[in-house]
Amino acid sequence: MPKVLIADQMSPKAAEIFRARGIEVDEITGLSKDELIAIIGKYDGLAVRSATKANKDVLAAATNLKVVGRAGIGVDNVDIPAASARGIVVMNTPFGNSITTAEHAIALMFALARQLPEADASTQAGKWEKNRFMGVELTAKTLGLIGAGNIGSIVADRALGLKMKVVAYDPFLTPERATDLGIEKVTLDELLARADFITLHTPMTDSTRNILSAANLAKTKPGVRIINCARGGLIDEEALKAGLDSGHIGGAALDVFVQEPAKASPLFGTPNFISTPHLGASTDEAQVNVAIQVAEQMSDFLLTGSVVNALNVPSLSAEEAPKLRPYMTLAEKLGSLIGQLTGEGLSAVTVEVEGAAAELNIKPITAAVLTGLMRSHSDTVNMVNAPYMARERNIEIAEVRHERDTDYHTLVRVTVRTPDGERSVAGTLFAGREPRLVEIIGIKIEAELSGAMLFVVNEDKPGFIGRIGTTLGEAGVNIGTFHLGRRDAGSEAVLLLSVDSGIPEPLLWSVCRLPGVKTVKALKFG
Repeated sequence: MPKVLIADQMSPKAAEIFRARGIEVDEITGLSKDELIAIIGKYDGLAVRSATKANKDVLAAATNLKVVGRAGIGVDNVDIPAASARGIVVMNTPFGNSITTAEHAIALMFALARQLPEADASTQAGKWEKNRFMGVELTAKTLGLIGAGNIGSIVADRALGLKMKVVAYDPFLTPERATDLGIEKVTLDELLARADFITLHTPMTDSTRNILSAANLAKTKPGVRIINCARGGLIDEEALKAGLDSGHIGGAALDVFVQEPAKASPLFGTPNFISTPHLGASTDEAQVNVAIQVAEQMSDFLLTGSVVNALNVPSLSAEEAPKLRPYMTLAEKLGSLIGQLTGEGLSAVTVEVEGAAAELNIKPITAAVLTGLMRSHSDTVNMVNAPYMARERNIEIAEVRHERDTDYHTLVRVTVRTPDGERSVAGTLFAGREPRLVEIIGIKIEAELSGAMLFVVNEDKPGFIGRIGTTLGEAGVNIGTFHLGRRDAGSEAVLLLSVDSGIPEPLLWSVCRLPGVKTVKALKFG
């Protein structure tokens, strides 16, 4: 009989589900690291919230552990690489507190609109400053959503019920999905210029960090009110304070901060600023939901091998794993590449397999493509929930097997459709295990996708290679590998090179200014 340890306080419903499924469970909370290490070897499963740290020392002592379940989204307290190395599945419950977080954002929007915290403090201090607190109505105002996924769509629904107009910026929001939600898809600049209220519902990634930077905050409508219940670091907090002090920003409410616990912040004490201590998921209902979900997921895995919301393994059988693993590595890299090259409005993804790949289970390959594709836009995507996220955004997924002769023993091709047309990349396996890119935007090119890379589309003219080499050298950037391809002599060419360090933005602008350059992208592969 499997045995599970619940190491953090959570709803009694979790233990009830484990026992009902025939799983032995112990509820022992508040353990020190040494106490946990002393007993963890007895358990097949470990259920935690955020207090217990499943670090490499704990996992090393967990000789029988098969699964760690996090009742919630964030898994900062679980060493995922260490768990993966020991064959331990790590699961979370990414959708259990969506309604709660969305409602907290709406609550903060009301509080900003009517200055509720300040009015409460003033009234309880014995004042009666009725004329001081002049609020604004939400009706007919424009709400700008940065991120229209699961939580953002719930916020949109509630805002529409308040008779607000809702506009949204989300690279993965399709026109069809926007129509279904009753909202308008816009660019980020349009949102900043039009929104009376802005609320953020996007994960923290390289592309979203400081998405409300000083420059973007300056583009907002005077008097705008801003709410963040998503991730600390999406807003430049110093710039936000400056905007509040100047009066350009009419109010701000943060539930999350760059540094947490936020015991001190330059924003504290700023007029028209409201803060809460990361309460987005703090409701009785949310805590029950995530406890139930983690218990059900862990039970299914321990009893049947079913994998749901796993962060470090795909959905596949033990027999398929050895054959599929190199293909999934290739597929994820191709997905990551096409995702980094593609702009907004992605509406369809087609995964084609040829040769030896056509004989395999295509589902894990497709899931790996989607994982790579969406990773630049989501910090919670994994092999299991990537297909769900695609469906949620009305992205069409097609899988095609070709039983035809090909130049390669095996080939995987990924094609995406956007308003600008279709774009594809293709790759193969060298020696049956080494992923290689062999085609990009219809041009033959052979390259290994790893680390920091620079992608350039240019006119095939003499002297270009020398100019770009000089430009990188003057910037102190060392080239690791150099790969070239072209359609025809003198026509369009592509360059894909790896560098030993990151590619700073000023260098990208320098490359953009070189004669004949059409497109420049900085790429990053794990």
